[in-house]
Amino acid sequence: MQWQLIPAFILVFGFVVTTALPKLSEGIPYESGSQHDLMPVDADSLWRKYRLNTSAEYKYFHEPGGDDILGHYDVRFFTASGSHAERTQALTHMIRAYLNFFDKNKLETWIAHGTLLGWWWNGKILPWDWDIDTQVLDTTLAYLADNFNHTIVEYKSPDSLVRRRYLLDINPWSRQRESGQGLNIIDARWIDIHTGLYIDITGVSRLEPKAHPTIWECKNFHQYRLHQLYPLRRTVFEGVPAKVPFLYESILVEEYSKKALTSTRFHK
Repeated sequence: MQWQLIPAFILVFGFVVTTALPKLSEGIPYESGSQHDLMPVDADSLWRKYRLNTSAEYKYFHEPGGDDILGHYDVRFFTASGSHAERTQALTHMIRAYLNFFDKNKLETWIAHGTLLGWWWNGKILPWDWDIDTQVLDTTLAYLADNFNHTIVEYKSPDSLVRRRYLLDINPWSRQRESGQGLNIIDARWIDIHTGLYIDITGVSRLEPKAHPTIWECKNFHQYRLHQLYPLRRTVFEGVPAKVPFLYESILVEEYSKKALTSTRFHK
């Protein structure tokens, strides 16, 4: 698999091993040895540092529609929804490129939500799931915003038959770690420029580090305890190295119930 960065102006999983706990700076994990300031949580800081007016929050990412198909495309690159087979192929190459990009740049990410459930069942994307989800720490999110925002990644499949370009787009409202008006719960996207399909990237933060130092949550109100996430487990997803939360089963049961891990029929 070959791919390269262009600055824009710039199988059933066979093994699971653990990675280390995140490094700590005053008790706060950070990525790649970079001690970025955490995202500001108060309105004054958001305005002063990033000119984000929380009273006039606007939606950054837009989709061409709100149904199960159109809701999973970025409107800027959407032309047609394509067939089931075409979408499946596009999603498979997209997650492979995403995971390889993070691994190559020593950036930490893990698969989440329905994507994690697909991994649990067979190490692949669920056949009916067009919504690929991943998570990162808020400090990784800050690092991506400062160093990789609007980067375009060129990808070539191992057999060289498939070539794609992906845009890493960081939502400016990712600097706001609370849910706000609920318009920007997705912090970043990895977008297939050819089709408009995307991977949702959400950051997890400690919103109350003094009162609840071990609780991390995203802007869509999913909460995790640190011991549920770390140490991350190394595994394989769609044929490439990936990471999943340490207590992945407890996370899946909390989100989808025990039945999601036993039922072999899907009723939408």
